[in-house]
Amino acid sequence: MLSNTLNTNEVKNAAGTEVEFSRLSTSDRNTVFAQIAESYALKHRLSISHQESGSGLTQRRRSVVRIDKTVVSTVDTVTPVTVSAYVVLDIPLGALLAQTEPANVLAELVSFVASLGASTTILYDGTGNGAVALLNGGL
Repeated sequence: MLSNTLNTNEVKNAAGTEVEFSRLSTSDRNTVFAQIAESYALKHRLSISHQESGSGLTQRRRSVVRIDKTVVSTVDTVTPVTVSAYVVLDIPLGALLAQTEPANVLAELVSFVASLGASTTILYDGTGNGAVALLNGGL
């Protein structure tokens, strides 16, 4: 289980600077963190949720980690807008005996988004191969 306060470099921004969050709420399969320094009008939230479906060999768990950040529009400098990013991991629990393949798939996604080719360095600045495709709408 995650700590109630994420303040030891668990979350970093594009500059590689720590962003601190505090647990806001927890329900059965969902928890929400709020950025410690957020303003009332400009919410910055990190949420984690899980949903299970099926049974036996068809049982699946869909897990989501999501960040939503409300900022002031840089076009009209008045309108609040929200930017969202999330990762979904859909695991066929009933058909696997271990987490090996889900861990491999997640590692492949993270490496594609946050690195360049043979690099072993995580790039927080949005210059990883997958990040560039996401940010620029490229294929």
